[in-house]
Formats: sequence, structure tokens, C-alpha cells
Amino acid sequence: MPADYNGRWELVSNENFEEVMKALDIDFATRKIASHLHQTKVIVQNGDKFETKTLSTFRNYEVNFTVGEEFEEHTKGLDNRNVKTLVTWDGDKLVCVQKGEKENRGWKHWIEGDMLHLEITVIDKVCHQVFKRTS
Repeated sequence: MPADYNGRWELVSNENFEEVMKALDIDFATRKIASHLHQTKVIVQNGDKFETKTLSTFRNYEVNFTVGEEFEEHTKGLDNRNVKTLVTWDGDKLVCVQKGEKENRGWKHWIEGDMLHLEITVIDKVCHQVFKRTS
């Protein structure tokens, strides 16, 4: 049985986010705003089906997926690219590979206690975000 990702998660730490945004060619002003935002993740999980929302006062981003099924993702509100996205399980960890313009792009999610970890990778840059479950 996979881990239970359901809930509302509040950002508590955000390491190296600006470097990942630079690797995605996000402009200076947007990077400055985004690096100071308080993010909330809302995840609804039904087995291998996920509805995810990342909410902030600046921009919101929503992506829905089924683990093991590749899909076309338009990263509107992030870096506005089209990527082919595949999310798979690695034990209780969600592993995402995004194929497109940028090499070595993707993310990993895992849970430790009441903390949700997100590791975002683009080229050779890695960001580590931690969210605390609030509901």
C-alpha cells in the first residue's frame, strides 16, 4: 500500500529554489517574488490518482495525474513549457521525470512523519522543500 499523501501541507523550508528557477530561465523579478512566497500544497489521493494544487498569493498551479501513466503537462504559471511527465512509485516515494527542453528535470516527493519533502531537479540544480501537514 503506497503512502497517504492526502492533506493540506504548509511550506516550512525552501532550500536552493532560486537556483532551480534560474536553471528554468525564470526572470529576475519573478524569481524574487516566488522565493519569498508562502506555499500551500493540497493533495487529494485516491490510490494511484492524484489531484495536486500548489497555492500562493502570487500564482497557483494545479496538476492531476495517475501514477504510471505518461501525460502532456503545460507548466503554465511556472516556466510555461510543454513537457512529457511520468510519475512512478519508488517504494513510498513519488518520482517524476519531465522530458522536454531542460535536461534532468523532475521531482521526488516523500513523507517523513508529518512532513512532506519535495526535491526538484533541473539540469544540475536541486531544490529541497519541506511542508508540514496541517490537515
